[in-house]
Amino acid sequence: MTTKKIWFVTGASKGLGLTLVQQLLTAGYAVAATSRNVEELKRAVPLNTDQFLPLQMDLSSEDSVRQALETTISTLGGLDVVVNNAGYGQVGALEELSDQEARNNFEVNVFGMLNVIRYATPHLRQQGAGHVFNISSIGGFMGDFPGWGIYCATKFAVAGLTESYAAEVKPFGVHATVVYPGYFRTDFLSAGSMGKPQAPIDAYQSVRDSQTAHEQQINGNQPGDPQKAAELLIQVSESENPPVHLLLGEDAYQMAERKIETVHHDMQQWQGAATATGFVQA
Repeated sequence: MTTKKIWFVTGASKGLGLTLVQQLLTAGYAVAATSRNVEELKRAVPLNTDQFLPLQMDLSSEDSVRQALETTISTLGGLDVVVNNAGYGQVGALEELSDQEARNNFEVNVFGMLNVIRYATPHLRQQGAGHVFNISSIGGFMGDFPGWGIYCATKFAVAGLTESYAAEVKPFGVHATVVYPGYFRTDFLSAGSMGKPQAPIDAYQSVRDSQTAHEQQINGNQPGDPQKAAELLIQVSESENPPVHLLLGEDAYQMAERKIETVHHDMQQWQGAATATGFVQA
């Protein structure tokens, strides 16, 4: 009989995180779920079971993250799978976003994730097993979205650090996967999950058009089913050889292929000149 793994999921009160927690509990896994607002989390998952541990956690506080992970291990008896899902979107052209708006997005999407990794890894490393999922975005693979530069930058950072992390922890039997979802029908594009620029500049019509499209046309019509995404994450967690890169959604695959084709084209166009930049051998 296989022992069910113990999960730790951040940003669990809504969106993909909430869907994942619900499916994990239904499947009999023990789950520690975190949110900035633990009461909102308890309302979203109204279960009274020793398999579910709702926790208030402030990603920006190392002490808060450390305490949440220590409580998870002491209460549920261990830690096997970590899902760094918490994050939000920041809209705005690079010129019009303030330093603080940009830093706030990095604080949550990147440095908050690093806090979790920093305090979860010692346990996973010492037990010689575990899996960390870092939720990026297709915008962390392809940044061709006007007005999403800072958000894409945070998600590119998530992808890059996950690649390095995967190489670092592989010798200890720990897996790491960066997840690139396309458009999934969650509340990610709602007001509570998307920051808008405080000082928009009229000249950036393409940014305003993109913002309007995401709020009015794309929101509520995303092609991705979060239930199926959650099912796939659980399936990957049970795989003996999980991928480092996991794209979610047909649209994610299409955009990734377009990016790869563009990069390949640019490489070929300048290959002769670009590869002739080394020292000439005597």
